[in-house]
Amino acid sequence: MATKRKYPVGIQSFESIRLDGYVYVDKTPLIYKMITEGKPYFLSRPRRFGKSLLCSTLEAVFLGRRELFESFTTEDGIEQPQLFIATTDWKWDTYPVIRFDFSKTREYTLAVLDRQIDNTLSEYEKKYGLTPNIPDSSIRFENIIKEAHRQTGRRAVVIVDEYDTFMLHSIGDKELEVGVRQRFSSVFSVLKPLDEHLQFVFITGISKFSQMGIFSSLNQLKNVSMLMDYETLCGISEAELTTQLRPDIELLAKRRDETYDETLTQLKDMYDGYHFSRRMTDVYNPFSLVNALDSGEISDYWFDSATPSAVIDMLSKMPPIELTDIDGVLCPSTAFDVPFDSYEAPLPVLYQSGYLTIRDYRRNRDSYILGFPNAEVRRGFANSLYQYVNPMRGTDKSSGALYQAYYDFVDTDDLPAFIEAIKAFFAGVPYHLADRSERHYHVLLYTLLTAFGADITAEEPSAKGRADLVLRMPTRIYIIEIKYDATAAEAIAQINERGYADKYAADGRPITKVGIAFSSKERNITEWRCDK
Repeated sequence: MATKRKYPVGIQSFESIRLDGYVYVDKTPLIYKMITEGKPYFLSRPRRFGKSLLCSTLEAVFLGRRELFESFTTEDGIEQPQLFIATTDWKWDTYPVIRFDFSKTREYTLAVLDRQIDNTLSEYEKKYGLTPNIPDSSIRFENIIKEAHRQTGRRAVVIVDEYDTFMLHSIGDKELEVGVRQRFSSVFSVLKPLDEHLQFVFITGISKFSQMGIFSSLNQLKNVSMLMDYETLCGISEAELTTQLRPDIELLAKRRDETYDETLTQLKDMYDGYHFSRRMTDVYNPFSLVNALDSGEISDYWFDSATPSAVIDMLSKMPPIELTDIDGVLCPSTAFDVPFDSYEAPLPVLYQSGYLTIRDYRRNRDSYILGFPNAEVRRGFANSLYQYVNPMRGTDKSSGALYQAYYDFVDTDDLPAFIEAIKAFFAGVPYHLADRSERHYHVLLYTLLTAFGADITAEEPSAKGRADLVLRMPTRIYIIEIKYDATAAEAIAQINERGYADKYAADGRPITKVGIAFSSKERNITEWRCDK
């Protein structure tokens, strides 16, 4: 049986990963392309997607740390393979590297931001023997870059990791927001006129820098966030997973008493599905994947750890968001340039935060279809949407009972018991919150079942219309039609007349048609029937 390798859970230092014998998926082919073909770059990716490790790797390259990229044996006797860039004509000169890292911040005030910028500048001033005689951070930064170039004879490399951390946590606080923008604009505006002193500039964050309005003077930055050449710069591609990490999947399969293909399918369902360009190359979430390989459990890892409270707070201030409105939505390419803090435009927030991804590109319309990338994100987002956005806070207890009833339904296929649990849930909705439309109840049920992990789709199209809900269970498919102030028989008739079941005939699982009648007066299910 293969020996379990060391996985870098929570480790973002390239040096530590290599010297301590952790697995590293080789990103140096793209790094080599980037550093030899251009100079100023910007990359947007969701949190916990490997941006900090990428910055650390770039730093090692420009510091000339070739030994970290060659093959060697660690002190613990672990063989580290040679990486691509060590086989190229890269000269391995030592450049002065100036790195700002805002990814580790836990407090988001102007005082903390000022202190963090000052500490970084002071570190490099000490290194190059500079004594700051003015408080202006932009002039201090300029002096550091020029002095680094003068002393070393090589142009400086500037790396800014998670530049927008403070911005995201200032949204809604206008005074803080303005202060943060002013600080960043002042400090980093010096980069453009210092081009002759700069070898390479790399800035990362969640949001596009154009949306934050702080790098308007840095219009020379090449935004590679949605370019095909760099779509796998962060994250793990299918090719990387099935080659560089194949032994790890095989070991995970043995630990789970599954075949390689079965485990790969589960990993794909849970963590794959991200697309960062029109080419639609599949990218796996690296944080979740590494945690799964390390723990031996295919579970939820990314959503809770990578969901900034600022994003949830922003969503709560927007018009009510429904899963049926954002999963599979058509979005023009211009939508990605809407300011990040626009409360009327959730799509850029959701895409850049990693909750939605590109499902398809429509060239004739220059538009994208967005949707949830995988089961982990879909379930996690539905749960957050229920908890933080849906106003029915009083339904937590009844939703817990419905959760138990759903998993009993999975095990027993007992539809009547499950319908009774749904009725009990709606009966628990407070009266003053229950004066809603048919769609509200439909969407609320869909959101909850999604949060439970159900394989469910809403308004799935067929040749003659859209079925309200399609629930795929291990042994059966349920096609559910909800009628408001009508009969269950009418709901069944609509399923039959419009042929909703036809598209699932080849699936092999038996199909059950379910009609549910909902009363606006009773604010609940009054009757239901099924046709197997």
